[in-house]
Amino acid sequence: MMRNLLPEGWALPVGYANGIEVSAGRIVFIAGQVGWDAQQQFHSEAIAPQFDQALANVLEVLAVAGGTPRDICRITAFCCDRDGYLAARRELGSIWRRRMGAHYPAMSMIFVADLLDHPAKIELEATAVLPAAAA
Repeated sequence: MMRNLLPEGWALPVGYANGIEVSAGRIVFIAGQVGWDAQQQFHSEAIAPQFDQALANVLEVLAVAGGTPRDICRITAFCCDRDGYLAARRELGSIWRRRMGAHYPAMSMIFVADLLDHPAKIELEATAVLPAAAA
């Protein structure tokens, strides 16, 4: 259903896919999720715990549609602390592997001046494609 796209001769990307081909299914769009809990409370101002919670929130919304991490074909991350992100990359990778395994969709990281919900440092939005519903 999903196939990574890697042009011939290109180096294998680390931690993401250059492109994803999806043959068919139900498309799920997940709005930007920040690192707060279900009651919209932040428990940390650090990037790693916020990333962990934001990714958990993405996966929880996806689960409502019956999806799993492997159904995600694209994630866009918005971060307002580039230096903090770079310093936390090893920890973020551990969080990723714990929640997503070895699944790496097409991803973009965009550094922004600020995010709407303070003290958010990172926001994740996702697109997933689930198998077509049984008739």
